[in-house]
Amino acid sequence: MTAQTLRVSDVLAPVTTLGPGRRLGVWVQGCPLACAGCMSRHTWDPRGGRDVGVERLAALWRHGLADDYDGLTVSGGEPLEQPQALAALLDAVDRVRHEAGRTDADVLVYTGWEDAEIAASPRAAAALALADAVITGRYRAGEPTRLVWRGSANQRLIPRTPLGHRRYGPHLRRLTDRPELQIRVTGTAVHIIGVPRTGDLSALERDLATRGVTFQENSWRP
Repeated sequence: MTAQTLRVSDVLAPVTTLGPGRRLGVWVQGCPLACAGCMSRHTWDPRGGRDVGVERLAALWRHGLADDYDGLTVSGGEPLEQPQALAALLDAVDRVRHEAGRTDADVLVYTGWEDAEIAASPRAAAALALADAVITGRYRAGEPTRLVWRGSANQRLIPRTPLGHRRYGPHLRRLTDRPELQIRVTGTAVHIIGVPRTGDLSALERDLATRGVTFQENSWRP
């Protein structure tokens, strides 16, 4: 893998539950943090997923901007396990939004790294240089939260640019009465996108079973 190729688990659009508005969602593959209770265990193995060229992702972003998307969200997996590739992606994304005259479209990155870990790593800091906002911190199943777009109370939403402050500033302490979950079907796979609360996925699985949809396997249980 080179800096111009990202190891990816999924690319889905439009995503409406991981940041404001309609977004392109990129989930990277590979995560050594292995947080207990993670809903995306299928993204842990660095040998999974597929290599996708940064320019291919930039082309999808260009199409999204033409369709009036509001932003791009990078999640995982752990994006900072691929710092050079992440930096290349965000550089391409920034170039495309300027070319398209869409500098109002923001970039949000989820990472399980803590703030101090990012500050101590020049490569991680460089990789996030063009992110408008970052959500940081390990997922802790024992610390549930109603804070929008965050899975546990310890996680922080940090605007990093003027655009990030405009777009995310109003949401720093915003609470949700219920989690927003989005369901996409591709082939035989059902993708559940968003930040569920404890028990939501099992409840959804039971509800789908009553409608004749059963899972051979899922990504949130060992």
